[in-house]
Amino acid sequence: MKYCPYCGSPLMRMPLSGRERHACPEPKCGWVHWNNPIPVVAAIVEHDDHVILVRNVGWPEHWYGLVTGFLESGEMPEEAVLREVEEEIGLKATMGSYIGMYEFYRSNQLIIAYHVTVDSHAVNLCQQEIAAHKWVPIDVVQPWTAGTGKALRDWLQGRGIERELGDFDSVRN
Repeated sequence: MKYCPYCGSPLMRMPLSGRERHACPEPKCGWVHWNNPIPVVAAIVEHDDHVILVRNVGWPEHWYGLVTGFLESGEMPEEAVLREVEEEIGLKATMGSYIGMYEFYRSNQLIIAYHVTVDSHAVNLCQQEIAAHKWVPIDVVQPWTAGTGKALRDWLQGRGIERELGDFDSVRN
Protein backbone atom coordinates (compact mmCIF):
# COMPACT_ATOMS: atom_id res chain seq x y z
CA MET A 1 0.00 0.00 0.00
CA LYS A 2 1.21 3.44 -0.88
CA TYR A 3 -1.82 5.54 0.04
CA CYS A 4 -4.20 5.71 2.99
CA PRO A 5 -7.43 3.83 2.17
CA TYR A 6 -9.44 6.42 4.16
CA CYS A 7 -8.09 9.85 3.22
CA GLY A 8 -5.81 9.13 0.26
CA SER A 9 -2.67 10.67 1.78
CA PRO A 10 0.68 9.02 1.00
CA LEU A 11 1.61 6.55 3.74
CA MET A 12 4.84 6.97 5.68
CA ARG A 13 6.98 4.51 7.66
CA MET A 14 6.53 5.41 11.32
CA PRO A 15 7.62 3.75 14.57
CA LEU A 16 4.47 2.40 16.24
CA SER A 17 4.15 -0.27 18.94
CA GLY A 18 7.79 -1.22 18.70
CA ARG A 19 7.95 -1.60 14.90
CA GLU A 20 8.19 0.45 11.74
CA ARG A 21 4.72 0.48 10.14
CA HIS A 22 3.06 2.18 7.20
CA ALA A 23 0.73 4.82 8.61
CA CYS A 24 -1.14 7.92 7.55
CA PRO A 25 0.64 11.06 8.76
CA GLU A 26 -2.56 13.16 8.73
CA PRO A 27 -3.48 14.00 12.37
CA LYS A 28 -7.23 13.84 11.62
CA CYS A 29 -6.89 10.37 10.07
CA GLY A 30 -4.08 8.36 11.68
CA TRP A 31 -4.82 5.09 9.85
CA VAL A 32 -2.20 2.36 10.48
CA HIS A 33 -1.47 -0.67 8.33
CA TRP A 34 -0.86 -3.24 11.07
CA ASN A 35 -0.15 -6.03 8.56
CA ASN A 36 -1.54 -8.73 10.84
CA PRO A 37 -1.00 -12.31 9.62
CA ILE A 38 -3.85 -14.12 7.88
CA PRO A 39 -5.05 -17.31 9.61
CA VAL A 40 -4.85 -20.40 7.40
CA VAL A 41 -5.78 -23.96 8.33
CA ALA A 42 -3.86 -27.01 7.14
CA ALA A 43 -4.86 -30.67 7.17
CA ILE A 44 -2.68 -33.73 7.31
CA VAL A 45 -5.29 -36.02 5.74
CA GLU A 46 -4.71 -39.69 6.53
CA HIS A 47 -6.27 -42.86 5.14
CA ASP A 48 -4.96 -46.41 5.29
CA ASP A 49 -1.38 -45.45 6.35
CA HIS A 50 -1.13 -42.82 3.58
CA VAL A 51 -1.37 -39.02 3.58
CA ILE A 52 -2.69 -37.00 0.69
CA LEU A 53 -0.56 -34.28 -0.86
CA VAL A 54 -2.12 -31.82 -3.28
CA ARG A 55 -0.78 -29.52 -5.98
CA ASN A 56 -2.50 -26.16 -6.14
CA VAL A 57 -3.41 -24.69 -9.49
CA GLY A 58 -0.53 -22.50 -10.60
CA TRP A 59 2.15 -24.39 -8.70
CA PRO A 60 5.04 -26.06 -10.55
CA GLU A 61 4.49 -29.72 -11.47
CA HIS A 62 6.70 -31.04 -8.64
CA TRP A 63 5.26 -28.93 -5.79
CA TYR A 64 2.86 -30.77 -3.49
CA GLY A 65 1.66 -29.80 -0.04
CA LEU A 66 -1.08 -30.27 2.51
CA VAL A 67 -4.72 -29.35 2.05
CA THR A 68 -4.96 -25.72 3.20
CA GLY A 69 -7.42 -22.87 3.20
CA PHE A 70 -8.36 -19.58 4.78
CA LEU A 71 -10.24 -19.33 8.04
CA GLU A 72 -13.52 -17.56 7.32
CA SER A 73 -15.32 -15.02 9.48
CA GLY A 74 -17.31 -16.63 12.29
CA GLU A 75 -15.56 -19.98 11.85
CA MET A 76 -13.44 -21.88 14.34
CA PRO A 77 -10.22 -23.44 12.98
CA GLU A 78 -11.54 -26.97 13.62
CA GLU A 79 -14.59 -26.24 11.47
CA ALA A 80 -12.50 -24.60 8.77
CA VAL A 81 -10.11 -27.52 8.36
CA LEU A 82 -12.99 -30.00 7.93
CA ARG A 83 -14.67 -27.65 5.44
CA GLU A 84 -11.47 -27.20 3.43
CA VAL A 85 -10.88 -30.96 3.17
CA GLU A 86 -14.40 -31.45 1.85
CA GLU A 87 -14.17 -28.48 -0.54
CA GLU A 88 -10.72 -29.26 -1.95
CA ILE A 89 -10.71 -33.07 -2.15
CA GLY A 90 -14.40 -33.92 -1.80
CA LEU A 91 -14.09 -36.13 1.29
CA LYS A 92 -15.73 -35.80 4.68
CA ALA A 93 -13.04 -35.85 7.36
CA THR A 94 -13.05 -36.76 11.02
CA MET A 95 -11.05 -34.56 13.37
CA GLY A 96 -7.97 -36.25 14.72
CA SER A 97 -5.74 -33.87 16.64
CA TYR A 98 -4.30 -30.40 16.71
CA ILE A 99 -0.69 -30.39 15.49
CA GLY A 100 0.43 -26.79 16.04
CA MET A 101 0.75 -23.27 14.68
CA TYR A 102 3.40 -22.32 12.17
CA GLU A 103 4.59 -19.06 10.65
CA PHE A 104 4.62 -18.61 6.91
CA TYR A 105 6.21 -15.18 6.64
CA ARG A 106 6.48 -15.28 2.85
CA SER A 107 2.68 -14.99 2.58
CA ASN A 108 2.11 -13.26 5.95
CA GLN A 109 0.14 -16.26 7.20
CA LEU A 110 -0.27 -18.10 10.47
CA ILE A 111 -0.89 -21.77 9.70
CA ILE A 112 -3.03 -23.75 12.16
CA ALA A 113 -2.47 -27.44 11.45
CA TYR A 114 -4.57 -30.51 12.26
CA HIS A 115 -4.49 -34.22 11.61
CA VAL A 116 -7.73 -35.60 10.16
CA THR A 117 -8.79 -38.98 8.82
CA VAL A 118 -11.00 -39.92 5.88
CA ASP A 119 -12.72 -43.19 4.96
CA SER A 120 -11.70 -43.34 1.30
CA HIS A 121 -8.94 -42.70 -1.22
CA ALA A 122 -11.58 -41.72 -3.82
CA VAL A 123 -11.17 -37.95 -4.08
CA ASN A 124 -13.19 -35.42 -6.03
CA LEU A 125 -10.80 -32.51 -6.58
CA CYS A 126 -11.96 -28.92 -6.70
CA GLN A 127 -10.65 -28.16 -10.19
CA GLN A 128 -10.55 -24.39 -9.53
CA GLU A 129 -8.06 -24.85 -6.69
CA ILE A 130 -6.36 -28.24 -6.93
CA ALA A 131 -4.54 -29.44 -10.05
CA ALA A 132 -3.43 -32.88 -8.82
CA HIS A 133 -3.08 -35.12 -5.80
CA LYS A 134 -1.23 -38.19 -4.65
CA TRP A 135 -1.49 -40.53 -1.70
CA VAL A 136 1.95 -41.04 -0.15
CA PRO A 137 2.74 -43.83 2.34
CA ILE A 138 3.47 -42.45 5.79
CA ASP A 139 6.70 -44.45 5.97
CA VAL A 140 8.18 -42.51 3.01
CA VAL A 141 6.56 -39.05 3.09
CA GLN A 142 9.21 -36.34 3.33
CA PRO A 143 8.47 -33.02 5.11
CA TRP A 144 9.72 -29.77 3.59
CA THR A 145 11.10 -26.52 4.99
CA ALA A 146 8.28 -24.19 3.91
CA GLY A 147 5.06 -23.57 5.89
CA THR A 148 3.11 -26.80 6.27
CA GLY A 149 6.18 -29.05 5.97
CA LYS A 150 7.05 -28.28 9.58
CA ALA A 151 3.59 -29.43 10.67
CA LEU A 152 4.09 -32.69 8.77
CA ARG A 153 7.48 -33.15 10.45
CA ASP A 154 5.98 -32.59 13.91
CA TRP A 155 3.10 -34.99 13.22
CA LEU A 156 5.54 -37.66 12.05
CA GLN A 157 7.62 -37.12 15.19
CA GLY A 158 4.48 -37.70 17.25
CA ARG A 159 4.25 -41.09 15.54
CA GLY A 160 7.89 -41.87 16.38
CA ILE A 161 9.17 -41.11 12.86
CA GLU A 162 12.13 -38.74 12.70
CA ARG A 163 12.65 -36.96 9.39
CA GLU A 164 14.76 -33.95 8.45
CA LEU A 165 13.11 -31.10 6.57
CA GLY A 166 13.98 -31.13 2.87
CA ASP A 167 14.16 -28.13 0.58
CA PHE A 168 10.68 -27.53 -0.86
CA ASP A 169 11.98 -27.48 -4.43
CA SER A 170 13.87 -30.75 -4.08
CA VAL A 171 11.40 -32.87 -2.07
CA ARG A 172 9.75 -35.39 -4.40
CA ASN A 173 7.09 -37.21 -2.40
